[in-house]
Amino acid sequence: MLARTPLEALTRRPSAFLRSSWPWRSFAYLLSSAYLALAAAALVYLAYLCGVAVACAALLLVVAGCGLPAARLERARLRLVDLRPAADPHRPPERPGPRAWLAARLREQATWREVALLMVALGIWFVDLGVVVQAIWLPLLMLSAPAQPSVGFLNGLPVAAGGLVMLALAAYFVTAWAGTRATIVRAVLAPRDAEIIRSRARLVDAFESERRRIERDLHDGAQQRLVALTMRLGLARLDLPPGSPAAAHVGQAHEEAKKALAELRELIRGIHPQVLTDRGLTAAVLDAAGRSPVPVEVDIALSTRLPGPVEVTAYYVASEALANMARHSRAGRCLVHGRLLDDTLVLQVEDDGVGGADPAAGSGLAGLADRVAVVDGVMTLSSPPGGPTSLRVEIPCAGSA
Repeated sequence: MLARTPLEALTRRPSAFLRSSWPWRSFAYLLSSAYLALAAAALVYLAYLCGVAVACAALLLVVAGCGLPAARLERARLRLVDLRPAADPHRPPERPGPRAWLAARLREQATWREVALLMVALGIWFVDLGVVVQAIWLPLLMLSAPAQPSVGFLNGLPVAAGGLVMLALAAYFVTAWAGTRATIVRAVLAPRDAEIIRSRARLVDAFESERRRIERDLHDGAQQRLVALTMRLGLARLDLPPGSPAAAHVGQAHEEAKKALAELRELIRGIHPQVLTDRGLTAAVLDAAGRSPVPVEVDIALSTRLPGPVEVTAYYVASEALANMARHSRAGRCLVHGRLLDDTLVLQVEDDGVGGADPAAGSGLAGLADRVAVVDGVMTLSSPPGGPTSLRVEIPCAGSA
């Protein structure tokens, strides 16, 4: 999946970041704070003409009257640096009319958050524009060095080269501030998004606990009874005369019982593999790879056991990726690579198939992305037509237990 914010793009593939649109989007996002600069300049000019008291009264009127429209504008321009839409937290009033609308808005916490955001934004707009000016002015000044008569063309070339480097570094600087500012704005304007993530995490935890309970019940109950039934049918088959109708029926029942036992074991393994609980992620992925009809090479080197939610999420990502590869990719080989880098699990599944994997096509990839997001991870899919396909997840391990 594509990066949804400039910070995600910056941390995933820093080398390809400058070739993307994120630096330009971040620049446009910060530059669009000019409307705040115009409002602040108007208030300062009003204070110069009519006094500070009049300007403060005008500030209160502006904040009270423009808090909600400014919040809508902030949500709209947030799309420049965050592909996820920020949900409008306001509820429709119970009755029509301006009085009912005003009463509903005054009772909402979202209204006061938006008013406070406008007041803060009017006070720090210069930071946004200052970042843009400082990031552009010094590199352009260095690039113009060869054209300065006092410097000279040849002497100015090294300075101009340094300006190019500074311009590239400025893109990272602008993007880092734009991404940080957008994160703060989203937290204020759409706090329910964070609550949705927390609710989803609670649902996943409850679902995983129920899966483990079902796995234990099947393993300790139905599976043991099937094992006992299979053994008794096998012993009964030995006691019957060979070739008799009874021996044939018991033999057939014995074979059906063994098939049912094998299917039940496969079902238990799919619900929650016991090897994952007992021996960890590497052993569980090796077990899943051993059942794949396509040759799979597993290269997972972990120095320690990972937190439970991380192991479970990574295992189901790998197993679902292997299942999709076997069903759709027509691949000849597959590689599962995993490492722990700076307290982050990086797991990658690659195959040499025909590519063209689409999360919107119902292959389960969208569900995997949601599951990875619950543990604050990021999933990236690269699957151009003709292949190869590469599925990569990055899951932070610190604080995931």
